[in-house]
Amino acid sequence: MLKRFVADFTIVENTPIGVGFFRLILQHQSKLPQINAGQFVEIQIPDTAHTFLRRPISIHDVNYNNNTISLLVKNVGNGTNLLSKLSINDTINIVYPLGNGFTIDDNYRKVLLVGGGVGIAPLLYLGKLLKSKGVEVEILLGARDAEGLLCLSDFEQIGKINITTEDGSVGTKGFVTNHEIMLRLGDKFDAVMVCGPTPMMKAVGQVCLDANVTCEVSLENKMACGIGVCLCCVTKTKEGHKCVCSEGPVFNIKQLEW
Repeated sequence: MLKRFVADFTIVENTPIGVGFFRLILQHQSKLPQINAGQFVEIQIPDTAHTFLRRPISIHDVNYNNNTISLLVKNVGNGTNLLSKLSINDTINIVYPLGNGFTIDDNYRKVLLVGGGVGIAPLLYLGKLLKSKGVEVEILLGARDAEGLLCLSDFEQIGKINITTEDGSVGTKGFVTNHEIMLRLGDKFDAVMVCGPTPMMKAVGQVCLDANVTCEVSLENKMACGIGVCLCCVTKTKEGHKCVCSEGPVFNIKQLEW
């Protein structure tokens, strides 16, 4: 397990992304530690007596040259709404890096990243790390409609993008499992890495099991502490209950009781 840190970061960007999302870029005054794709931060909500628990947010990107961490956040409640109103040069406190990330195997030659909604957040940094290792990356993004497709220009720099929308406004109509790429997983990819709504991850996971392709998923759960103490984020695995925050959030689907 990587060492964890508690530190103040300065807001250097707070930008609306799509409908109901925003991107925070946080900068630290010192060199960042090693951060793995799929890890997350616990961010303190400032200036409120009503939102006292930290919020777990996936790490969207890391820039070691600028000592910055990017977070892609969905504005869904009081805590994230307060975060969306932060200004440049405001200070925010985070605990980081938390959890276990995706596996980057030296034997991987081609990997498929599958994301839906805010679940695309950890896949950007993951794709960049895979590409830096010489792995060919292909991306499959799903959304309800065109407005739900986020950060396409960022993902285009990593690899070929495939798209599904439930209303058929962009790409293939339907869910990600309706895309023709799912019919040839076993012939084309060494691994599939997924983050998004649980039903989507379960469906993709089953396709991967049937195709005998390695699949890792990043689970989302209520994670109050982020270090496996409060036990509010447990999930069933074939080895018993495990905390998503400390033993995940990334699991191989063969570990899970799905």
